[in-house]
Amino acid sequence: MANREALRVRVVGLVQGVGFRPFVHRLAERLGLAGYVRNMGGSEVEILVEGPPDSLRLFVSLLEKEKPPPAIIEEMRVEPVPARGLTVFRIEKSSRSRKERSMIPPDFGICDWCAREVLEPGTRFYRYPWTSCAWCGPRFSMMYDIPYDRENTAMREFPFCEECRRDYEDMGNIRRYHAQGFSCPRCGPKTILLDGRGEPLDVEDPVAEAARLIDEGHIVAVKGVGGFHIASLATDDEVVARVRRIKSRPTQPLALMARDCSVAAGLVALDAHACQLLRSPRRPILLLPKRDDAPVSPLVAPGLDTLGIMLPYTGLHLLLLHMVRDGFLVMTSGNRHGMPMCRTVECILDQLGGEIDYILTHNREIVHRVDDSVVRFTAGKPVLLRRARGYAPEWIRISRSVGEHVAVGADLQTAGAVSFDDKVVLTQYIGDLDEPGQLEELEEELKWLIRVYGLRPSSVALDMHPAYESRRLAAKLSEELDAEPVEVQHHHAHAVAAAADAGLDPWDYVPAVTVDGAGYGVDGVIWGGEAMIAGAEGFERTGTIKPFPLPGGDTATKRPLRILIGILSQGWGLDEILQLLEKMGHLGKGISEEEAVTSYKLARSNRTPLASSAGRLLDAVSALLGLRYRRTYEGEPAIVLEAYARRHGGKPLPDEPPATSYKGLSALDPLRVLEWVVEKLEEGVEPWHLAATVMYWVGRHLAETVLENYDGARDKPLLISGGAAVNDYIYMGAADAAKAYGRTVHIPGKVPPGDGGIALGQIIVAAAKTR
Repeated sequence: MANREALRVRVVGLVQGVGFRPFVHRLAERLGLAGYVRNMGGSEVEILVEGPPDSLRLFVSLLEKEKPPPAIIEEMRVEPVPARGLTVFRIEKSSRSRKERSMIPPDFGICDWCAREVLEPGTRFYRYPWTSCAWCGPRFSMMYDIPYDRENTAMREFPFCEECRRDYEDMGNIRRYHAQGFSCPRCGPKTILLDGRGEPLDVEDPVAEAARLIDEGHIVAVKGVGGFHIASLATDDEVVARVRRIKSRPTQPLALMARDCSVAAGLVALDAHACQLLRSPRRPILLLPKRDDAPVSPLVAPGLDTLGIMLPYTGLHLLLLHMVRDGFLVMTSGNRHGMPMCRTVECILDQLGGEIDYILTHNREIVHRVDDSVVRFTAGKPVLLRRARGYAPEWIRISRSVGEHVAVGADLQTAGAVSFDDKVVLTQYIGDLDEPGQLEELEEELKWLIRVYGLRPSSVALDMHPAYESRRLAAKLSEELDAEPVEVQHHHAHAVAAAADAGLDPWDYVPAVTVDGAGYGVDGVIWGGEAMIAGAEGFERTGTIKPFPLPGGDTATKRPLRILIGILSQGWGLDEILQLLEKMGHLGKGISEEEAVTSYKLARSNRTPLASSAGRLLDAVSALLGLRYRRTYEGEPAIVLEAYARRHGGKPLPDEPPATSYKGLSALDPLRVLEWVVEKLEEGVEPWHLAATVMYWVGRHLAETVLENYDGARDKPLLISGGAAVNDYIYMGAADAAKAYGRTVHIPGKVPPGDGGIALGQIIVAAAKTR
């Protein structure tokens, strides 16, 4: 045919499950082009388009400019092919063939258009809890396989009714033409209200009845898209206390769900940026400063100056929050503390039966458990604490190809990962691997990613800590996949993950500060406050925190006065320590004299673990100031210390950080730090300024020790990573040191700085070691 050409376009990115094929069809029709578009077996999209050359050029240009809101185009490979004389454009059946690999879509929060349909009378989706469209709704949590087609998801159990079929086939219906996951009250999942024993209740509107019951003070388990929540009033002390007893969670903060930003603004300090993040398709829990007049029970977040807030991300949550009296609720994960989030009624009854009053559930299977993502602001930048719903399993693109590998992460708050080409795909947040259920889930999710992406990993990366549960999984995968096991030092992985997150070449050596609670060091010491120059192929430590005893090992991490005694034992006698504990009011209240004496003897015996941990040092300061005598959740004493300093306007004092030498390294001296705090307290200095100063010192000292030893390019930032890197005062100390050396600071933003992002670094180090 005269003056006709053809192009084959392969599009890689987030292009399945986001309305991309219908968009391509409409664009081709508008430009008078023929051909087809289809999903491919690697989650990519293939387009064949034929027509006049000018129209083809415009088509390629508009693919990026006019793509659907959730779509992400990372690569577009365009090649000329012979014209076939096609006369129409169509959406073809998906192919299992894999030419490229592309992103698996995460779950998207309900869009404004669907929300209006749920809330406004007159549409057939009015008060339907499970409405969605091409731009919103569950994706990953209900996928059995790729490509993202209805038959590969839990929606295959819900065939379209006639009206939904018409919408699906109507090219003029922008949000539902060829959308795979939507439904209506006639053909979609059904919502059911059960009593606490799992027996169905005969009610006309299960959501409205659940809202009424919650307003009366009852506790309801609510099934969402990635698991169950426990929903209750957040304003009633007795109700919140009961939620804590049910979950065996004495002090860990409980998340809240607010109807909208206007309701959230009555609870927390909320600016436009924070509201935009809350309303984004990712819909994370966002930690924000609590308002002094917030009508929230103090039991929701004891000792903290922030509240964790999210907005409704399904029609069910939206309806529930519009029906309850307060406009906000406790919406915390539905499980016994330490156990995986429940995704079935059977799990709720097994873990919480007899304690939950009612269960609001539905009959669509949750294929992948996906918890809520959690974000906080550090120095004004949003930082992930937990990467799950809305983010996973989007890949992280790095600056060079690493090949095919798998990583099992660490053991606490962890996620695993797989890699291919220049992409690393992290699993969703899995949690702590000390429960068999989480270890099994990590194995399932890694194997699913390996299968759907068609990978043959050459190595399995694991943490070098000999007692980690993840090592058992690594050994199993290594044998099954015939892949080489590769040990990676914990803080080396943190530093390299931060480099990849920053878009740097991870093979380049860059300055890094890695601060957390625990990581096994190459010398057998528990590291956690490290300055290093690191790249994929190795690292050199330049500074640390001088190691101190943890009397009783793991017991000390849960009872931080033991850590305090362990540090003071390096220069003080037992009588002096007992006198301090008595004077500070800790003896008999936070620790018995017998336990104090035992702790001292253990610390002096050389039979107890040593740690250079920033987290444990801050735990000791928190205990010294009487803020926390027990750790009931990961990082609690240090988190409360930061909140205490921030709430009272604590500012670092101008004193220099007390340093010493340890094995040739410049080391912050914990004994002198604590002695300084005691001296300043005796001088009458406000304790929140002392708390701020110690945290600031950690960041500043470690940053200075690495920067004075690094002579690399000036455009290389100082990296800061590890679970404690999100601390505002630690970050401030590092940033001030970096500024003095003419450098900026980078804290990870695409993955959590803590152990939830460590698998990214493990993959890269394993690739370097096996290359």
